[in-house]
Amino acid sequence: MSSSKDPQSAIPAASKGSWASFLKSIASFNGDLSSLTAPPFILSGTSLTEYSAYWAEHPSLFVAPAKEADPEKRALAVLKWFLSTLRQQYCSRSEKLGSEKKPLNPFLGELFLGKWEDPDAGETTLISEQVSHHPPATAYAITNEKHGIELQGYNAQKASFSNTIQVKQIGHALLTITPPSADKNDPAQKERYLITLPYLHVESLIYGTPFMELERSTMIASSTGYIAKINYSGKGWLSGKKNTFNAVLYHEKDGERKPLYTAEGQWSDTFVIKDARTNKEIDRYVANDMKTSPLTVAPLEEQDLWESRRAWRDVASAIERGDMDATSVAKSKIENAQRELRKVEKAENREWERRFFKRVDETADEEFQHLARMVGLTSLESDKTGGVWRFDKERAANAKPPYHQTGGEGLGVSE
Repeated sequence: MSSSKDPQSAIPAASKGSWASFLKSIASFNGDLSSLTAPPFILSGTSLTEYSAYWAEHPSLFVAPAKEADPEKRALAVLKWFLSTLRQQYCSRSEKLGSEKKPLNPFLGELFLGKWEDPDAGETTLISEQVSHHPPATAYAITNEKHGIELQGYNAQKASFSNTIQVKQIGHALLTITPPSADKNDPAQKERYLITLPYLHVESLIYGTPFMELERSTMIASSTGYIAKINYSGKGWLSGKKNTFNAVLYHEKDGERKPLYTAEGQWSDTFVIKDARTNKEIDRYVANDMKTSPLTVAPLEEQDLWESRRAWRDVASAIERGDMDATSVAKSKIENAQRELRKVEKAENREWERRFFKRVDETADEEFQHLARMVGLTSLESDKTGGVWRFDKERAANAKPPYHQTGGEGLGVSE
């Protein structure tokens, strides 16, 4: 039996050699680490396009801001909702699987579609699409029509090595809220929140049980002037607990030194919200007490060929069986078909047509520019995400399968 102090105790005996080689290749690799092939036991059969769902696995918290009449309380509800998403986004996989796994890199045009049904929130829909492959970027839109709330955004990840794997997240999210008594059809009556993304690094890599830790900060700025700043500190110096953070919510006219509310604790466990003016605790969030709502997706046989779980099912099945030869064959079918598709597009001087999202010129959106200045966002680094992406509501309203003009030939399969 391996000792718990054995650095490789979590690594299957047959995989220790490949894991050691993988760590050496990471340390000496220059470039984006996502292109490296990971050992079989660290691979996931889930595509990155599915990760967009983590934003709304608590639908009641997602729609809660739309029920608040007071702008200050709405901003606080947005902060609480955002903090509640972090556990799902960054540690639910390691809790469920024992460690963080390397997800499948999505192909251009890949789709992940689903919805949540909640007694309180009603129906919340998810659309996630891989809008760029070189560089890779995923866009998403999460909408609840009943409460007039929508989250959309896009992100890319750039991984590098410096003592451990460092992940820079590029992109942002935009939350649009219809306050109570406001007209859902009048954009001028809606509030918008710009949300920046935290940096990540991987802990416990040498032990073969990698998990994510957050770095630096997240900023949330609202069109009503409220700003939330969340600082991530990893393992707390005093508490010794991982996933620690502290946050302040303030109005831009008052500044960060005059906070209205504070929040601190562990985003993966328990955190406390206080009224900074009285120092009284007004809310306590316990992650284990919050059940996630299951996302409903169509059965595989009813999914479009370009939907994630149908497209990757042979790969996912092979990974689950531990059959790396079959995994390689199934992945190569998709990857080779995609390469051929890009060659045809280049020869015909055309670009792949996105289904649910479009590139925009963000400089034409004055309100967005103001929100960006509020959080100190000076560059969107659009060259690293293939552009700035926004949800195309008109195209989405008329969308029905098949979603792309190209059929199974783009994935190396016959329909």
